[in-house]
Amino acid sequence: MSSRHILTAPAWPYANGPRHIGHVSGFALPCDMFSRFQRMAGNKVLMVSGTDEHGTPIQVQADKEGVTARELADRYNKVIGQDLHGLGMSYDLFTRTTTRNHYAVVQEIFKGLHANGYVFEKTTMGAISPSTGRTLPDRYIEGTCPICGYDGARGDQCDNCGNQLDPIDLINPRSRINGEKPKFVETEHFFLDLPAFSETLGSWLQSKEGLWRPNVYKFTRNLLDDMQPRPISRDLDWGVPVPLPGWVDRPDKRLYVWFDAVIGYLSASVEWAGRSGDPDAWRAWWQSPDAQSYYFMGKDNIVFHSEIWPAMLLGYNGEGDKGGQVGSLGRLDLPSEVVSSEFLTMEGRKFSSSRQVVIYVRDFLERYDVDALRYYIAVAGPENQDTDFTWSEFVRRNNDELVAAWGNLVNRSISFAAKNIGEIPAAGELTEADRTILQRSRAAFDAVGAELTRSRFKNAVGETMRTVAEANKYLSEQAPWKLRNEDPERMKTILHVALQLVDDAKSLLTPFLPKSSDKVYAMLGGEGEWSGMPELRDVEEDGGPGYQVLTGAYDTAARWESRPIRPGVPLAPPKPLFTKLDPSVVDEELARLEQS
Repeated sequence: MSSRHILTAPAWPYANGPRHIGHVSGFALPCDMFSRFQRMAGNKVLMVSGTDEHGTPIQVQADKEGVTARELADRYNKVIGQDLHGLGMSYDLFTRTTTRNHYAVVQEIFKGLHANGYVFEKTTMGAISPSTGRTLPDRYIEGTCPICGYDGARGDQCDNCGNQLDPIDLINPRSRINGEKPKFVETEHFFLDLPAFSETLGSWLQSKEGLWRPNVYKFTRNLLDDMQPRPISRDLDWGVPVPLPGWVDRPDKRLYVWFDAVIGYLSASVEWAGRSGDPDAWRAWWQSPDAQSYYFMGKDNIVFHSEIWPAMLLGYNGEGDKGGQVGSLGRLDLPSEVVSSEFLTMEGRKFSSSRQVVIYVRDFLERYDVDALRYYIAVAGPENQDTDFTWSEFVRRNNDELVAAWGNLVNRSISFAAKNIGEIPAAGELTEADRTILQRSRAAFDAVGAELTRSRFKNAVGETMRTVAEANKYLSEQAPWKLRNEDPERMKTILHVALQLVDDAKSLLTPFLPKSSDKVYAMLGGEGEWSGMPELRDVEEDGGPGYQVLTGAYDTAARWESRPIRPGVPLAPPKPLFTKLDPSVVDEELARLEQS
């Protein structure tokens, strides 16, 4: 057991709609599995994020719906918070980017970068809509990529080749809002001087070789080969004001949404500290020698977390190629690891809310067990490569692995002991088979823990389910039901061993299946809460409107170790741990998909 400070930072979901399972397979569930394991291992975890609420997409959608941008953000902040609450996401604080606290922290980082010469002002060509006169943001312009020829590149980045773009360089540019050709006019903006970090960022990244997932390291390495200044302000009235004289009161200039969103990890930590009663508590996760930080996201967000955010931190610290002075917050740690997943598709198609190729989290949880989804993402999610969610595979894994393997082990072990003994029996003399299976079960904590430490969730849950399979095999081979009359003492020993295996497996599965693990804990006489669950809470902010956050207390009984079960604890016949799904579910869900 260690006691390090671990910052876990899942990407900020954009507040323009409810989350679907493709979203949460990348940023949410992997981070929660990692965080729950780290807490169980004795580390001090701070898991923070929130809804990303600025930028033109929010404003455009709000205009379509006839509401203000703030009203739209308010609505989806609550919706997304409810989605993540339903998934059991153990946030210490899930907040939002429209707080006064967030504005203050963002402006502080900007001023530190500007003072050190890593932000500069430049006149560029900006796009406007000829029909409305309104500014078109880069991502709302698309055309053919001038580098790879991909038709469908956005004005800020080509998703095909990954290169940073400028909308004026696109071939045949057009507005994604109404299809018209944009007009380009001169406009003033601030830029982050990314080339001024080429040496320090390169050295920092080199130290991560062999430690990061290969896809993340290789992608970031390629980005560093051709870094260009990146705009960090926009012609917009919705966002964080530019905190410089002559700019801060301008209604038409705001900091770019991507710039303020990545700073949210820091601002959320500061907010959490303030709400904890110790305003400086956040520093232990950002400035302590033992602190480590892990950022979780889908692969479309790698650039912001592996290149731009580290550069911003280096610049604020005065550690870029130009040097400089550390900002008033003090030196801030760079990411220990950027953990990116690939994309999840659905029945062979890309998730698309607009095309209704989607299943939203709330709809999924209305029909199926949350732990069934968590298990599927752990064992078959897009950890290292794009993967396809299919209803047939979901039903198969639920029935064959959760119900028939793990659920069956729990049910037959506890129900037989409850019916024939009524309590957890004491163990008599152990056989070689008993000692071997118990040793394997104990050893699984090191094996599975090593995989979870490296965010290898497929390997971790696979190893755990192998221990479940071995436990089922042990129980079948020892057949305690055959010894009820001829050797009741041996029967009790077998059941003691089986229940110890169940208890160990419950602990091993807790990061993946916290809700059902809590049920097993209670079945075996556990007292209090085993694995903490989040709660939605309304909070206030001085000088600003109230809002909803997701938070919780996670200092519970869960520990990453094999703990001896207690003989004499009363047992009752258990209820089924999971629901077996009828094969007709597949046809029903495919029909829903076709009808939408």
